Amino acid sequence: MAITKNIREICIVGGAGHVGLPLALVLAERGFHVTILDTNAQALATIFDGKMPFLEHGGEELLRQLLPSGRLKGTADNAVVASADVVICVIGTPVDEYLNPETMLFYQVIEQMRPHFRNGQTLILRSTVYPGLSARINEMFRANQTDVHVAVCPERVAQCHSLRELCELPQIISGFDEPALDAARAVFGSLTKNLIEVQPLEAELAKLMCNCYRYITFAIANQFHMISTEAGVDFTRVHHAATFHNPRTQDMPRAGLAAGPCLFKDTMQLAAFANNNFFLGHAAMLINEGQPQFIVRCLKQQLDLRQATVGLLGMTFKADCDDIRDALSFKLKKLLTLESRAVLLHDPYLHGPDYFPLEEVLRRCDAIVVGVPHKAYRGLKIPPGKLVYDIWNCLAR
Repeated sequence: MAITKNIREICIVGGAGHVGLPLALVLAERGFHVTILDTNAQALATIFDGKMPFLEHGGEELLRQLLPSGRLKGTADNAVVASADVVICVIGTPVDEYLNPETMLFYQVIEQMRPHFRNGQTLILRSTVYPGLSARINEMFRANQTDVHVAVCPERVAQCHSLRELCELPQIISGFDEPALDAARAVFGSLTKNLIEVQPLEAELAKLMCNCYRYITFAIANQFHMISTEAGVDFTRVHHAATFHNPRTQDMPRAGLAAGPCLFKDTMQLAAFANNNFFLGHAAMLINEGQPQFIVRCLKQQLDLRQATVGLLGMTFKADCDDIRDALSFKLKKLLTLESRAVLLHDPYLHGPDYFPLEEVLRRCDAIVVGVPHKAYRGLKIPPGKLVYDIWNCLAR
């Protein structure tokens, strides 16, 4: 059954979010008619007012170009699924308080949409899912005698750079039958000629292992930072000595707060899949999640925190984005709030009653901690007499 010629209408479930919206924009630009299905009414209103609900380089310009075309629509009504040729689901599987995969929301979303699916459609699972979950979804459709073809095509883009990377990076595609693969080829082949075809479980593991690899390499750098700091030496100088013009260490990352909505979560999902025998992943989690506590301990050794006001610069989960999901700066803030007289926050991408002007933070605070190395902080002049903890070497002091 060849269905590639018939693909015109695409529905993206969760399409108003960081993964779905850039994909919706790029596919609409390629000529598909894309409907964003999302329960976030505020995000939908923002989008169809011509504004991006989050930072995505080039996103707002492309959005405004596409709106007059009529190829981009939005709704919260699951009935729209029935009119789609391809349904792309970007609802992921988080981990719960016990660090186990939480799949209930994913099943609930699929179950709510299932009455609207019709024979011949393709469901593409795009976001990260627990290994084997796609097979369960495929079995669910088979058990209900619904001829819906299931494909697995995990996303692999960097936050804020999705529009560019969707077309630059190879796309991993897989499916449980040939019609599913045909649909995946048609959709993602419109973005790039570099398609990597694997089995569904291989696709699921490839996504998790990519994020685990990054999380573990960040943990190595953070462990090196802790060792160097406790030895009384500057890790920035050690890192430079170890990596400068050395091809064997060029990819060694610098230390920092390794967080965000994917790395920690996906490492714990792979650990659960491995029956909690993924000791390297658990060790990385302890190191990376322990970094805020290490920073506070270092500050306490140099300053009476009980009598000090601390300024925390940068609260997003990574530099030069506005996404705060699972940002370790908030864990650091909680710890500092317990130990210090007061904590003042600044972030050029965030606003609200908890945030203060940068000049005020620098003036009022006894200690300055760089939580995120935004470009706005590079080379920032800190007033004399302030204790500075800059794990990123963002200030180049």
